[in-house]
Amino acid sequence: MTDIAFTAKAGWKFDNSYAQLPQLLFTRLDPTPVRKPQLAVLNAPLAAALGLDAEALASPAGAAVLAGSRVPEGAEPLAQAYAGHQFGYFNKLGDGRALLLGEQLTPAGERLDIQLKGSGRTPYSRGGDGRAALGPMLREYIISEAMHALGIPTTRSLAVTTTGEPVYREVELPGAVLTRVAASHVRVGTFQYAAQWGGVEELRALADYTLQRHYPACASAEHRYLALLEAVMQRQAALIAQWMQVGFIHGVMNTDNMALSGETIDYGPCAFMDAYDPETVFSSIDRQGRYAYGNQPYIAAWNVARLAEALLPLLDEDREAALQLAQEKIERFGAIYQGYWLSGMRAKLGLHGAEDEDEALVGELLELMRQYRADYTNTFRALTLDRLTGELLFETPAFVQWRERWTSRLEREQTTREAAEALMRSSNPAVIPRNHRVEAALEAAEQDDYSVMDKLLAALAQPFAYTPEQEAYAELPLSSGRPYRTYCGT
Repeated sequence: MTDIAFTAKAGWKFDNSYAQLPQLLFTRLDPTPVRKPQLAVLNAPLAAALGLDAEALASPAGAAVLAGSRVPEGAEPLAQAYAGHQFGYFNKLGDGRALLLGEQLTPAGERLDIQLKGSGRTPYSRGGDGRAALGPMLREYIISEAMHALGIPTTRSLAVTTTGEPVYREVELPGAVLTRVAASHVRVGTFQYAAQWGGVEELRALADYTLQRHYPACASAEHRYLALLEAVMQRQAALIAQWMQVGFIHGVMNTDNMALSGETIDYGPCAFMDAYDPETVFSSIDRQGRYAYGNQPYIAAWNVARLAEALLPLLDEDREAALQLAQEKIERFGAIYQGYWLSGMRAKLGLHGAEDEDEALVGELLELMRQYRADYTNTFRALTLDRLTGELLFETPAFVQWRERWTSRLEREQTTREAAEALMRSSNPAVIPRNHRVEAALEAAEQDDYSVMDKLLAALAQPFAYTPEQEAYAELPLSSGRPYRTYCGT
């Protein structure tokens, strides 16, 4: 079958706007073919939403495309250039093991990036092999699909394809390619790159592109680049608040991992917190706790400030005036975030309205959870079900007193108890991707048994369903006595 015929059969419909930006921002090149492309997992519902034919994608020709051994008609593969503050240190980066195939136009009229992760070396590889191991790619598949089901903006995973080739980290591992779907891959680091190594015109082109693609309502604003900064700040504050409300820890919030679309991007050393503790860190490389759970709002504000710095030449010709405009915007991040967070936490406690004491009520519960190492998800799950078992916290006098205050607060609501329970059920997931469950799925998959992963994905697909089948996935792991650690997989 010719490339044109296969592209039509599969449903690929590329229209590649990023490839029209200044050449400074990317390098055109094809993915490196692999020895034996074989589909490991395919997201059929996502394929349908993209306008793609799952049967065609599952064919040998489809696997070859998803592994980078065949480029579909209309694609314009390129590696994006960007910079980034990595753990606070500025570096020149870029797609070192990923390629943007192009942008798929969906039946719903969306424009979505199709990226291959693990597709071979690029000019930005910095000595890396450009490849990815199966475990980390399946991990991104599981976590990103769980985040989507939780209603949190995220990149998604269309497929994972094995390559038939080993990759070498500390040990030999099976190689794989992830097909990532994103609103775009424009990052804070993309703007940092344009500001550092380009001119004002390249920066303006990138900013105008981002406005048209993600914030068209801001494009006609009197100060459109200031409006862009405000819009990005709003989306990031809302996103981080959602992370915090489900106990998600990104693990590597470098500026190159903050997407201007407002999606969660790059599921490297991420994980979900069990026992509540703001100082929780899972990433093996975050030795100082920079990206700890409780630091995420502050790091988001720091990253937005780096975006503001990059935008300064567009905010005003006078640098001091530009600094003043940017400062006035970013100083509001904390208050904006706090508003989103408190609104979400009220919902987790069944509160439709707002009272001044609500923040203290939430804070007191979290402090008790920290003191007694209560599980974050299961504590709110137990409150939702009014089934206060399984946590030492529930047996303490301090919690009994807190519960009395919460009950009194609920009684002052202008809604029914049933409405409060419904709000809690829609705000508190019954299940999250528990770390031990994810690890079990990955270990089985590496032995070519995908049944464990399939069952886990089924349980995570409807996290607010509270079905009997989900009960086992809410159980905590047996204590190993060792802290859980996650790794980047690079």
